[in-house]
Amino acid sequence: MRNRLLLLGAALAAFGASLVSGFHFDDYAIFSDPVLTSSSGWMGIWALRRTQPLTNLTFWLNYLVGGRDPLTYHLLNLALHLGAILLAYACLRRLLPERAALAAAAVFALHPIQAEAVNYVWGRGALLGAVFCFASLLAWLNGRRWTAVAWFAGALLANEQCAAFPLVLLLGTGRACPTPTAEGAKAERFRWVPFIAMFALGLAALARLVYAGLGSHGVFAPWKYFLAQGPAVWRYLRLLVAPYGFTVDPDIQVPPVWLGVLVWAVVLAAAVRLWRSRGNGWTMWLLAGLLLLLPSSSGLPAADLYADRRMYLPMLAFAAAAGLLLTRVRTQALAASVAAALTLLSVVRTTVWLNDRSLWQEAVRRAPEKVRPKIQLSRDLPAAEALELLQRAQNEAPHDPAVRAEMGKVLLQERQVDPALIEFGQALALDPNNAEYYNDRGVALGLSGLTERARVDFQRALEIDPNLTEARENLRKLPPAQ
Repeated sequence: MRNRLLLLGAALAAFGASLVSGFHFDDYAIFSDPVLTSSSGWMGIWALRRTQPLTNLTFWLNYLVGGRDPLTYHLLNLALHLGAILLAYACLRRLLPERAALAAAAVFALHPIQAEAVNYVWGRGALLGAVFCFASLLAWLNGRRWTAVAWFAGALLANEQCAAFPLVLLLGTGRACPTPTAEGAKAERFRWVPFIAMFALGLAALARLVYAGLGSHGVFAPWKYFLAQGPAVWRYLRLLVAPYGFTVDPDIQVPPVWLGVLVWAVVLAAAVRLWRSRGNGWTMWLLAGLLLLLPSSSGLPAADLYADRRMYLPMLAFAAAAGLLLTRVRTQALAASVAAALTLLSVVRTTVWLNDRSLWQEAVRRAPEKVRPKIQLSRDLPAAEALELLQRAQNEAPHDPAVRAEMGKVLLQERQVDPALIEFGQALALDPNNAEYYNDRGVALGLSGLTERARVDFQRALEIDPNLTEARENLRKLPPAQ
């Protein structure tokens, strides 16, 4: 009990300030999604083209209970992290010596790479999926294999990127399991059936993820995404060992084919080396961590090449390796110093996440040549400063339509309608199939009194994206057609 309280107390010290944080980036998508904000939305959450339905259900409940108050959203995220810590520690105690289990649980609980999953409301899928996976692992270790399958099904409904979890069971933990207590000796003859069921569920979840991503705007082509994941994996591992240089939006680019293949070859060679030396214990856990990264760091469609929250579930395995290595040092002072340092670093990360300005100012500093951090930061600046920053972004990326569209929004807020129309027109010239740009231009046209032209733009936006609620509302507000 004492160790559990220490872990929870340290985690609260590291991430407790998240309770006074606001919303960031994709968090605002919750409030523009009619499924998540309507009283009957819980039914639409389960549509086939919607991912993470169980996580979306928690967003729906958050909105039902607290509306747009960020406290309830962050409170649930923090509670899920604390629950994950307790479950992780329970699993690690079954798999590692006590001292190593405590060190590993501390690394999992306190490492600053966990900050994005805890502080970012939209990152809740990583938290919820991990909680279900840890519950599944604990059930498996207790011999309740079909209960473990059920928990794993819940994990996939929370976050499809948990699909590689059965590979970790296959790697080694399954061999340490006792004979199932509930199913009895007869069921032991069919011990592979739960494995097969888990693999089938994982493949179905990945298929759903691919189906949901087909045709999505802004999603990278699978081969480009795959090439970029080699460098992304190395960044994850570097931050794991040297937790400095965090940012919400690192400058990860799609590398040349030869370089992407070379990096993946090095990753594969390292994985083979870990497999051959898996008898060392800690190397097996490193390999398990790489396996858990596979669904998010392979070729599946995604809009972002990199996100720290994708390390949340794999951190259980990487933390186990760290715990085994830390216990090789006889003095407990080192382990305590590592825990204290990780707590301090996580406090700093949480402080950065307290508001949009600090979050995106850091991102601009870390990736000065990247456009998106400048766009995001401009939304939290006065108009003059925002336009100056966006002009810098335009000079660096003259063919990026998002910069033009953002400049149009700033100008529109300043009631400079004609210049805004020019910017929206330029954005559409660069990206003629973007529903949001048509909606933005429609708003500007409406303010100019050009109602019928605005109607055409709103209708075109809905043709491209029938779920664009803002365009539908703007169209509804227009006076009837003459």
